[in-house]
Amino acid sequence: MKTNLLENFKKINEYFSPKVIGEVNDSYVKIAKIKGDELPWHDHKNEDELFYIIEGSLLMEVEGSEPFTMNAGDMYIVKKGTQHRVSAKEECKIMLIENKTTAHTGDVESAITKNIQDQLK
Repeated sequence: MKTNLLENFKKINEYFSPKVIGEVNDSYVKIAKIKGDELPWHDHKNEDELFYIIEGSLLMEVEGSEPFTMNAGDMYIVKKGTQHRVSAKEECKIMLIENKTTAHTGDVESAITKNIQDQLK
């Protein structure tokens, strides 16, 4: 399946609202725009989560580690059960690879939490 990531970003109108753009086995490939710090601390009890920065800079905060900035081309895997959150001062475009069972904000419900049906639209 061929798709253009940058073209797909034009369809995203909300920050912290991942959209599924593909599937690989039991995983979704998602893209999202990040700006601000609304994402709550959360974890995914049974799933790892891959972050890849397409454009911009992302502040990654991971429990037990110093916060660090990720830039275009950087990738980071958050291991299952690890508390984390991300934020960005300016718009940042990211790609995520997650198991289909991964809940957007783990067990934490917030104003930005999106269910999988919203992510598939």
